[in-house]
Amino acid sequence: MKEKIKLVVPESGIEFLKSISDRIRKNTLSLFVKSKFLSSLHYVLLSNKFGREHQGVIYGQLKYDEDLKSSLESQYLLRRNIHRLEKGIIMKNRRDVFALDYIEETVKCYEYAVVNNKQEISQSDELQWARDVLSNYFDIVSSHPVIDKVKTTFLALNTKSKDEKKRIPYKRELTNPPPVSYENLLELSHRRRSVRWYLQKTVPRNLIDQAILIAAQSPSACNRQPFEFRIFDEPELVKKVSSIPMGTRGFNHNFPVIVVVVGKLRAYFDERDRHVIYIDGSLASMSFMYALETLGLSSCPINWPDIEESEKKMTSCLNLEPDERVIMLISVGYPDPDGMVPYSQKKELDLLRRYN
Repeated sequence: MKEKIKLVVPESGIEFLKSISDRIRKNTLSLFVKSKFLSSLHYVLLSNKFGREHQGVIYGQLKYDEDLKSSLESQYLLRRNIHRLEKGIIMKNRRDVFALDYIEETVKCYEYAVVNNKQEISQSDELQWARDVLSNYFDIVSSHPVIDKVKTTFLALNTKSKDEKKRIPYKRELTNPPPVSYENLLELSHRRRSVRWYLQKTVPRNLIDQAILIAAQSPSACNRQPFEFRIFDEPELVKKVSSIPMGTRGFNHNFPVIVVVVGKLRAYFDERDRHVIYIDGSLASMSFMYALETLGLSSCPINWPDIEESEKKMTSCLNLEPDERVIMLISVGYPDPDGMVPYSQKKELDLLRRYN
């Protein structure tokens, strides 16, 4: 349509139409920005740009409820509540009784995983962690009708550990210096660049797995880790996936591996947490990229704007459900020594921080 208009309208006329369009847009936005209600009305009447997010959040809440009764290896509610217990345990001047508002659902969730789903505790790091923290909690908390009741339920599960390792809050070893100095970390941060040119050399999967183990240590809200690394290393699939995002034309043909970081809105029961997948996923992605550098590999994070056509292609390609949102893509490979990288001057310190 735009091309046809250019054929019949002179350039000066096109510029005039653009100015009129911009003026209407600014006036419209100035009207709708006056309140939250009007802003919401704008996206109901004039734009569907947030439609995918709305659907994803609702679908995620339904999946959250559904997953509570599913045979899952990992359970978001259990992870969240066990971490909440940990935070209560480490409090200085800790209350004698705490977690009354969620200890029942926590034990119930744990019981369901152990009994109904018949998960072997010894085969699940998550369940061993839950068992040890619950044991620690019941050892230190004072008697209370609610606590006594669920403690009986917990002890009846016969979940005592024969493993000497206890997955409970602990004091860190701080007498020795950190294993990596600031100077080493600074050097690594300068070494890590967004690399777009790679040797056509197979990347061992065990190296990628090692990098993901580092990524898994990244902080995550209530330790839910609502993300997944989708790894593609088969040439045809790499080509197919890496051609979907914008900004990869001209060099995506040489990617040995492409990673799609996918966030899962099903980790949350409420709209308030809808942005956490992007925060947690990005924290893990940065750790992942630093780890790759230590293994002799390089990477390039690839931006993923919310563009309907691209979203549809990626959803089809990865068979994503509505609550599964792409956070970013990351190309991975051995860097080509002849390949160049942008200088990418970073902002000065004074532009990046303010005190108080």
